[in-house]
Amino acid sequence: MDWETLYCPNGRCEHYGKPFKTGWLARNGSSRGEPQARCRACGSTVTLRYGTAYYGLEAEPVQFETALRALAEGNSLRATARIIGVDKDTVCAWLDRGARQCRAVILALWRNLPVTECQLDELWSFIHTKQENLPGAKEYLDTYGDAWVWLAFAPVWRLVVGFVIGHHDQAQADRLVEQVAWVTDDTIPFFTSDQWPAYPRALLKIYGEWYCPPRRGTRGPHPKPRRRLRADLLYAQVIKHRTGGRVTAISTAVVFGDPAAVAARLTHSPVSQTINTSFVERANLTQRQQNRRLARRTNGFSKDLSWFEKQLWLSLAYYHLVLPHDSLRHPLPVPEPTRGSGSPRRWRPTTPAMAAGLTDHVWTTEELLSYRVSPLYWEECPNLEKLFPGWPEVHHGN
Repeated sequence: MDWETLYCPNGRCEHYGKPFKTGWLARNGSSRGEPQARCRACGSTVTLRYGTAYYGLEAEPVQFETALRALAEGNSLRATARIIGVDKDTVCAWLDRGARQCRAVILALWRNLPVTECQLDELWSFIHTKQENLPGAKEYLDTYGDAWVWLAFAPVWRLVVGFVIGHHDQAQADRLVEQVAWVTDDTIPFFTSDQWPAYPRALLKIYGEWYCPPRRGTRGPHPKPRRRLRADLLYAQVIKHRTGGRVTAISTAVVFGDPAAVAARLTHSPVSQTINTSFVERANLTQRQQNRRLARRTNGFSKDLSWFEKQLWLSLAYYHLVLPHDSLRHPLPVPEPTRGSGSPRRWRPTTPAMAAGLTDHVWTTEELLSYRVSPLYWEECPNLEKLFPGWPEVHHGN
């Protein structure tokens, strides 16, 4: 935790949200053994932990960090509680605290990304009860049953640029593509997906442009405005042909854009020269391995949608910022010695966030949990709650 990003907590102060480095906060002793600062304008005091996941934490930070690492590595709530030696409800409270922090960090860092390629896919899970085992009452269908995790994946950096948890319908596909448009810059990525029909409609809705068709003749009403493709929107599909439930053949098709433009884009691709969804499917496998709630045969499934989302925010932040990716590592010009008698380090560990230029080093769990986001950022981005809904309250369940 550092002083530079600490800010005045008083919402009525004219310097609310402004960081310590602007000079409006001054160190002012300590409170209960914790360093604190004082606002020069309104006199409000704020401790060094304010605005981080450690603020108000009664447990030892080491326990808190170890529990979140265990959850991010694929342990269930009860297994984590047994490892740490605390109650399951305590781990639930820590997960809620850590997920809110991870969500804030990702939404603050994932902006104006120059994504050139984006693969779209979805993976199945369920909440509380599988869809086939639900009763026919309608009130159960909105909260329980099948839950699909929609992922937008940048294969060049191994970076998840958007995700949605919900039904397998058009509304979720629209929100996923809208998230991609929000986190990327003005350049439209080259999209690939499977043959699910919701994707081309979502891309046309988000990236299409309005135009008014010319009127034919002089009689009758004028044509209504329509959406049409932009010239720089390229989209291809991977079509899997199945026989008896098994994939027997795979073909590809260019849906939006000129096939020659798609071929030219693939020629300069740093990861693959073919139309495929291999990278996002591998990311799906990674999430199933590191997220107990996504395993196909498990008793660690989610009982509530909000806890499913919290676990996914934690897993993604840990995967992007803390966990080095073997396929992204770079050779060191000179091998570095390691502790003990081990062989010299020949590779520089690299995380997806480092590959995307969001940070210059591998984060520790403490750095992730202590990264401070100014409240002014949320005021500048009013659409965040619509695109990435948060959670209004803490309830101790799983």
